[in-house]
Amino acid sequence: MRYLYRELIILFRGADGLQTMRQVFRCYGLVLLFLGVMGQKLPTRDEGLFQMQIRDKSTFHDSSVMPDGAEISGYLFRDAPKRYYFVVEEDNTPLLVTVTPCDAPLEWRLTLQELPEDRSGEGSGEPEPLEQQKLQVTTSESTELFTYKGNDVESFISTSSSSGLYQLEILSTEKDSNFKMYGTTTPESDQPYPELPYDPRVDVTALGRTTITLAWKPTPTGSIMGQPIQYCVVINKEHNFKSLCAAEAKMNLDDGFMTAPKPGRDFSPFDFAHFGFVPSENDFSKDRSLTTNRALNSKLSRTYIPKPKVSDIQKICIGNKNIFTVSDLKPDTQYYFDVFAVNTGTNMSTAYVGTFARTKEEAKQKTLELKDGKVTDVFIKRKGSKFLRFAPVSSHQRVTLFVHACLDAVQVQVRRDGKLVLSQNVEGVRQFQLRGKPKAKYLIRLRGSRKGASTLKVLASTRAGGKQPFPALPEDTRIKAFDKLRTCSSVTVAWLGTQERNKYCVYRREVDESYGEEQRRREQNQCAGTENRRKSEKVLCKYFHSANLQKAVTTETITGLEAGKSYLLDVYVVGHSGHSVKYQSKLVKTRKYC
Repeated sequence: MRYLYRELIILFRGADGLQTMRQVFRCYGLVLLFLGVMGQKLPTRDEGLFQMQIRDKSTFHDSSVMPDGAEISGYLFRDAPKRYYFVVEEDNTPLLVTVTPCDAPLEWRLTLQELPEDRSGEGSGEPEPLEQQKLQVTTSESTELFTYKGNDVESFISTSSSSGLYQLEILSTEKDSNFKMYGTTTPESDQPYPELPYDPRVDVTALGRTTITLAWKPTPTGSIMGQPIQYCVVINKEHNFKSLCAAEAKMNLDDGFMTAPKPGRDFSPFDFAHFGFVPSENDFSKDRSLTTNRALNSKLSRTYIPKPKVSDIQKICIGNKNIFTVSDLKPDTQYYFDVFAVNTGTNMSTAYVGTFARTKEEAKQKTLELKDGKVTDVFIKRKGSKFLRFAPVSSHQRVTLFVHACLDAVQVQVRRDGKLVLSQNVEGVRQFQLRGKPKAKYLIRLRGSRKGASTLKVLASTRAGGKQPFPALPEDTRIKAFDKLRTCSSVTVAWLGTQERNKYCVYRREVDESYGEEQRRREQNQCAGTENRRKSEKVLCKYFHSANLQKAVTTETITGLEAGKSYLLDVYVVGHSGHSVKYQSKLVKTRKYC
């Protein structure tokens, strides 16, 4: 026992090494006496002390000591190896060491430091000369037990290991990297990682255009051993992941966190505010903190560049279900799927054998043919698309395209002979002028809204001049009601017009008290014309325009209403060809008492 202590003294010589050595003895509850103690048997792990220590994360922060039975995280700078130490107290002890790469492949090696025996068979109790201690460490040998290079989760396991000091050396040659490591002398009782079933594959059981259903066998750790298990599914478009921490490292690239500092960079206490450690008011005055933080923010903004955001990767934890349907996928796209069994008590995980699949292609849609100068009605399902084809018979210099989105906004794309010439979102009535070419053909793609189905009216024409099929609309198509002019039998409203002389028709409809704005929005369809309205609902029609847009506003008082009743008012503007466009409906209510 004396020589184990002496070798640790030499191995961790120096101020930092002495502190590390103290952590070795603190972690294992060793009480070492410098004089008069020889041949003492090391105690086994104190479970109560161990549980207290692993809950205190600061115990193992930036430490070279591996605790017995707890998974810890580490960080490596490229080409800068790190060494970690693990003490086995007795001979013939089981040993398990597991290393999990997160960001990059790792090289790691596990060795056993063989400590020299007491050749005299007795000890004097006096410390040996320093030069003699150095000589003993130099002449002592280490036994290489295991080496590995790659990005798999790999383990060294021994059912009967020798007592002594084990050294784990880890190196990342590609880039700075995160990793996790775990060591235990009681692998059978700890069972740190969830066990995989006899068939650890993830199967694709159903395939659609936007959905894929996955299934896998449950882990015996949850179904048989009764441990708290949940499954997490990771979806991305790049590759499968071999560990959950590798997937989380990829996801964390879009957190906007600072790049890890390079070795040798000095930090003031204020720098740690950017790592989530905020100084207390007892340490720094309020004014000084504000002043220094401003200067620091300016400095760091020049020094550090945020990491790029990574998209198209998501993690979904689904509890203990072993069947899951992934939705909202893109058609004809390949995705990679990984399933991880996570012990929610220890937060340690095991990866199933991932899979990949390609969603089905979108059903080929029939292309509608547009006729020159004719209005075509188009219906699009929610998040769907429609293709229109326009092939003018004669040569032309220009194509005028009218699009009337009756409900929500839609996306319009136009390709002339395969070249994209227009891509815009359209709400209401829009007119586009496209440059023509002899014998050119136009393919128009209309993409619907995510909110619901879309209805449109589309017209393409090569004829120059003439009256427009759709009436001109102001930018604001709301109807304004004047509350102060409201009576028990009438309401006064106003709406905007344009410089073009058009016909405006006003309709009213009595609605229930429960009728609200949400129901009004659902019924809003600008393409629904006056032909669908009852004659009894018509209030009046009138022509209106103004050369000055600032004065293009008209008012109307609607009479003959009942007291305390709610009415839905609609204004239609009618074009020269008979096509009408409805303004946004207005819900009004007459006064109950006058």
